[in-house]
Amino acid sequence: MRAREKLAALERGGSAEHPIVVTSSAVIEIRVSHSTCPQCQGEYRIVDHTAPAAGRRRVDVRCQLCGTPRTLWFSIVPDEPS
Repeated sequence: MRAREKLAALERGGSAEHPIVVTSSAVIEIRVSHSTCPQCQGEYRIVDHTAPAAGRRRVDVRCQLCGTPRTLWFSIVPDEPS
């Protein structure tokens, strides 16, 4: 179980240093709903969604199946036309 937690922390979104990049805050909840718990593959329920800095989101979630809490990190980078 500890090995899965360490691997989850290294994946995109597992830490503030390696956030999941999105183009808008509107898609964050959608991305969370398509993410699964590394422990049991259960779906997440959002507990809290905060903006600790501009363009950065911290989303605290809990697995609906096994109850494992996790924090997912997102970076908002608007898709601007070139």
